[in-house]
Amino acid sequence: MTAKELIELWVARLEGDQQRIIDAGQDGAVAAAEARLVRAIGGLHLYECIVPPGVSLSVDLPLSIVPSDETDPTEGVVLRQKGGALLVQAVDSLGASPSSVTLIPDLAGLLSTSANRLKDMVAKADAQSLGLSERVVPWLTAPEDARKMLASTSSVLTTLWSEDRSERRHKLASLATELIRANKRILLISPDHEESDDSVGLIARTMKASGLNYKTWISRYEMPITTHSHGVDLQELGFEAQMHQFYARSQTEKASLRRKYERFRELAPFLAGKVQKQKDLDEVRLLEWRLVTQLRDVQARLAEVGSTLAEYETLTLFQRLTMQAVGKNVESLTQYRALYQQQIDGLSQELDLAKDRIRQLVPEAAIPRELRQEAEDLKEAVTKLGGTKKIRELLAAEADPNRQAFIQNRRLVAATPVRVASDPLFSRVRFDVLIADEAPRIGAASLLAAAGLVRERIIMSGDPRDIAAAGCWTAQDTSVRAAG
Repeated sequence: MTAKELIELWVARLEGDQQRIIDAGQDGAVAAAEARLVRAIGGLHLYECIVPPGVSLSVDLPLSIVPSDETDPTEGVVLRQKGGALLVQAVDSLGASPSSVTLIPDLAGLLSTSANRLKDMVAKADAQSLGLSERVVPWLTAPEDARKMLASTSSVLTTLWSEDRSERRHKLASLATELIRANKRILLISPDHEESDDSVGLIARTMKASGLNYKTWISRYEMPITTHSHGVDLQELGFEAQMHQFYARSQTEKASLRRKYERFRELAPFLAGKVQKQKDLDEVRLLEWRLVTQLRDVQARLAEVGSTLAEYETLTLFQRLTMQAVGKNVESLTQYRALYQQQIDGLSQELDLAKDRIRQLVPEAAIPRELRQEAEDLKEAVTKLGGTKKIRELLAAEADPNRQAFIQNRRLVAATPVRVASDPLFSRVRFDVLIADEAPRIGAASLLAAAGLVRERIIMSGDPRDIAAAGCWTAQDTSVRAAG
């Protein structure tokens, strides 16, 4: 059987189970008499709801939460059930201690979403990694005895089968660390949230021991159930917490940018006025220099005329005749002296006016010392950001968290199989390696959906005895185990 044929088989089974659930009306409302807020991270809220005896809801089952008061309903997903205690991840807050809530599960919708994901894999086979999915097919279709002979250590498919849980977990953590060092993007799936928390904690501790900053590379897609695992604070690795922290910092930077921009706009007219006054000052100073130059030239001429008149009687006849030939005599020199003195008086008046104007413009053109450095820093910041037009565009842009771009920057993303198969985000993201932790306890449909997201390698780990014990790769009870 090929991967395409197996996928089509599971699509038919999931759609059949969906129809049976709809016909039987199994998605009935469940009343939770008690609910309390466990913790909130970013925009997600974790509630513990107490359900009546006999109620059993599968992991990652989507549901609607209707409060008994007048508040609006919200959407949520089941993370764990222990006895009558149900951990539900809600999108909106219901308050610290809502009196009672009604849970409306949507198993039919979950099966429909998973079936549609598999349909897309078949319809867009050229864009999916069906080649790698082919490697998983023998495990999902072979009889139990044949599976025991399928151990693989190839570069495409690797199996880490061991009855010792601690041994295989440590091997998996070391292998994940090596892949992260090799710059591979890893999708880690575990059958439930407790297993995912344990795996993530061990891998983070192994990375830390290897000198790697696990906080930068690991993201736990759902809210962690446990706060700490293997000495690691899992709350820091939650995808929602990382998103919230990143965009909170982004909003802070945006607010800082807005303050700088508004301050720049406030200083711009003031500085523009100073620039214009400086231009006026430069022009008046240039005029002053020209007036001083002309004044010195006229003064030199006047001094020369005065010297000539003082020495005229002592000049020889030849010198006098030479001067008279060019129109210089006592009478004309006296007229020149009066003319030069008149020019000096005029230039002195103009120079006094220029100096007065300079004295007025100097303080008007001066930029206060405390503003000069601020203005230079603001101008440099605006220039680096591409100018005021670019800044206006950045400030006008709405805060729209790009979850896809954010998750693509993580080296290891840990999630449960059903979230991978049903969340639209994962249909747009591709990985290099798939690590299926406790693979025998993961449903075949979810395992196939996850395998379609990887390009290079699949690693399956688990206890080989669970293949038959869990029965997740057989066709019976798919409606219940689709969430595994």
